[in-house]
Amino acid sequence: MSSSRSGFSQTPAMKFDQLILDIADYTLNYEIESEEAYRIAQHVLIDSIGTGLLALRFPECTKHLGPIVPGAVLPGGARVPGTQFELDPVQAAFNIGCMIRWLDYNDTWLAAEWGHPSDNLGSILATADYISRRRVSEGKDPLSMKDVLTMTIKAHEIQGVLALENSLNRVGLDHVHFVKIASTAIVTAMLGGSQEELHNALSNAWIDGASLRTYRHAPNTGSRKSWAAGDATSRAVRLALMAVGGEMGYASALSAKNWGFQDVLLKGRELTLGRPFGSYVMENILFKISFPAEFHAQTAVECALELYPEVKNRLDEIREIKLTTHQSAIRIIDKKGPLHNPADRDHCLQYMVAIGLIFGTLIAEHYEDEVAMDPRIDALREKMVVVEDEQFSQDYLDPEKRSIANSIQIYFKDGTKTDKAVREYPVGHRRRRDEGLPKVVQKYEANLLTRFPRNKASEILKLSMDYERLTRTPVHEFMSHLVI
Repeated sequence: MSSSRSGFSQTPAMKFDQLILDIADYTLNYEIESEEAYRIAQHVLIDSIGTGLLALRFPECTKHLGPIVPGAVLPGGARVPGTQFELDPVQAAFNIGCMIRWLDYNDTWLAAEWGHPSDNLGSILATADYISRRRVSEGKDPLSMKDVLTMTIKAHEIQGVLALENSLNRVGLDHVHFVKIASTAIVTAMLGGSQEELHNALSNAWIDGASLRTYRHAPNTGSRKSWAAGDATSRAVRLALMAVGGEMGYASALSAKNWGFQDVLLKGRELTLGRPFGSYVMENILFKISFPAEFHAQTAVECALELYPEVKNRLDEIREIKLTTHQSAIRIIDKKGPLHNPADRDHCLQYMVAIGLIFGTLIAEHYEDEVAMDPRIDALREKMVVVEDEQFSQDYLDPEKRSIANSIQIYFKDGTKTDKAVREYPVGHRRRRDEGLPKVVQKYEANLLTRFPRNKASEILKLSMDYERLTRTPVHEFMSHLVI
């Protein structure tokens, strides 16, 4: 019989669902040996922090930051990068997670379920800073940034492997539920949770259910999609703290007939793992380097920029713009009609391509109302035809390719046309690592400079990019560099 410190007991002889056991075992016992995974995790860390700092330029993001009620700060708690906030780890996770996701500019994972595994850094950084500061105050050893990288690899793996064959979007649920599951496992382990406590925490995370995708799709696309990940990470920290405090779990949270996650939310479909847990997801993660845009559009914007010199002075002469893409892009970002806010625009394939053709670039400010009023944007959108290329769709799902292909060809009123611009792999893809990783560093440096003086930004950059020094650095010391 499994018991908890609360006095409540599991049903005798009940074994936890196998998926819960597998996630807990991987979290506690698997040794990460991949040097490539650690190298990419270092870049995921800096990319996520930099993206969060850039988001602080936008009041719609910063209005969500700080304590949950005025004055509810926690001196000695978790710090929020780029701010002076010291908060309890639950609220700090919300803050950091919200910042990282706000601009749709952090890493991406594309499979049966889509998502952004670096969302988990909201819970990881908040909890690690809190634990390290507390340990130091008690005369104990703090966590190191190597620990953070290890936990980041594992969080990516849990979320990403769950996403390989389990589609939440097909039943109208949001991918941040997998963020909650991954963060719950990782944070419970960081807090010193036992195997049993991980089981309990994970079962409660699954029982929470999942948010609806309502806020990601027309006609309801809105800013919740930018704070949903922060919400998931903060809930994960809360559930982890409850579990290590003795809260009971539920052995058949997934499989219980009628009332379990699978019957209620997946229409009876069993959750499966597409591959054993290891370090595959981190090694194959996609970076958003060039543009703050929904990832299925990244190569489309690259195509638009390729054609920009040829069309920038002929926009009024365009008769038709043919966008050829893959099935997932059509499902998520093929939008016609009015776009009501930045969250709507950064999930519209046609809007992003129009910006690229008009301005020759795409930055976060292009989604704001002032730019969206430019009549040329909607004029170009009306000329766009979106079609699926079945080969693009097949290669998107091929585990050996994992392409995110798009092409654009433009037809003019005089009967001429451009060559077809085609991109299969965006610059943030594993197949373009040699080209992409230096750009991740450049992006990080630019984002640091949006928040810190040049000398301080340079010091943070040097620390962040010196792998040996970074991994030896205690978490609380690293975080101290990021506060203002």
